Amino acid sequence: MGVIGHHHELEIPGTYIFDGQAAMKGYALNKMCYSFNSAENRAEFLRDEDAYCRKFGLNEQQCKAIRDRNVLAMIHAGGCIYYLAKFSGMLGLSVQDVGAQQRGVSVDSFKKMIKEQGE
Repeated sequence: MGVIGHHHELEIPGTYIFDGQAAMKGYALNKMCYSFNSAENRAEFLRDEDAYCRKFGLNEQQCKAIRDRNVLAMIHAGGCIYYLAKFSGMLGLSVQDVGAQQRGVSVDSFKKMIKEQGE
């Protein structure tokens, strides 16, 4: 059992807990992803991704995750999945793309697994 604040949480293997510490670590990344609500900001990002990341003060781990389009790495860098969905959608990544990244499998393998679980 891990302790988060004053609450005890059951540890679930492979699960990343987004808590206050993760929120603080990912503040810049999440703030940047929130900015993608604006079409103007999305266009600015796509024109010069590195400059846009610097504008929001992302650290190297976060910048690498952005460059690699690695949503799981963004989560581990403090990204909140709700804000990261804005980034993923802007790049045309589907829920299946993100799910496959989180599982460490190909998109086709992920789709097959989901289909088999539904049968």
